[in-house]
Amino acid sequence: MRAVGTFTVKAFAPAELKPEPAVATGLPVGVATMEKHFEGEVAGRSATLFTAAFDQSSGVGTYVAMESFEGALHDREGSFNFVHSATTSGSDRTAEFFTIVPSSGTGGLTGISGAGGLAVDADGTHRVWFDYRLA
Repeated sequence: MRAVGTFTVKAFAPAELKPEPAVATGLPVGVATMEKHFEGEVAGRSATLFTAAFDQSSGVGTYVAMESFEGALHDREGSFNFVHSATTSGSDRTAEFFTIVPSSGTGGLTGISGAGGLAVDADGTHRVWFDYRLA
C-alpha cells in the first residue's frame, strides 16, 4: 500500500555532539534533533536524529536521519521508525535511501515493513510517501 502526505518541520535544534576524535574534513559534521508534523494519508508527528556533513552557503552535503513516527498511515494508528539519507550538490537530491526499520511497528502498524521517499516541490512543500506492507 502507498500512503502519501505532506510535512512541516516544527523544530530544528542543533546539538553539541561532535565526532570524537576530531577529524578535519572539507565539510563540518553536525547533529541536530527535529520535530515534524505530517498531514494527509500520513498523519502524525516524528522525532528525528539528524546527522549531516553540509555547507550552508553552497547547499552541498549529505545527511542521514533516523525518525520515530507516531500517528496513522491511512486509518491504521501506531508508531514505527524509518531512516533516510540523500546527497545534494545544491539543487538536486541523489544517492537517496529510505526504509522502514524492521520490527519497529507498534499498535495498528505492528509488522510494518517497506520503503518510501521524500521530495520538496518548487513551492517549498515537503512531501513524504510510504510503500508499506503489514505482516
